[in-house]
Amino acid sequence: MDENNNLQIEVKPDTIRGNYSNLAVITHSASEFILDFASMLPGMKQPEVISRLIMTPEHAKRLFLALNDNLKKYESTHGPINLNDMRPFPITPSGTKS
Repeated sequence: MDENNNLQIEVKPDTIRGNYSNLAVITHSASEFILDFASMLPGMKQPEVISRLIMTPEHAKRLFLALNDNLKKYESTHGPINLNDMRPFPITPSGTKS
């Protein structure tokens, strides 16, 4: 942290480009939330998980609150986000129990 209590975060060159994801599958146990970010593009037979995040329930709630706050700010600037493609949920990844 700097003198103003701002957290300084380093993004390494091999991470800075990021990964594209158009699908997220969320599962949880009593002690962890698992977020699998996947990409499903034309010509692919099935989605491919490109990143997995594992976090505590407390951090998952902090992430939820931060996303909610940022979505509100985004929509106040750019207008409502239209969800045309409302697929049925939950999606259960193969090999796991719902």
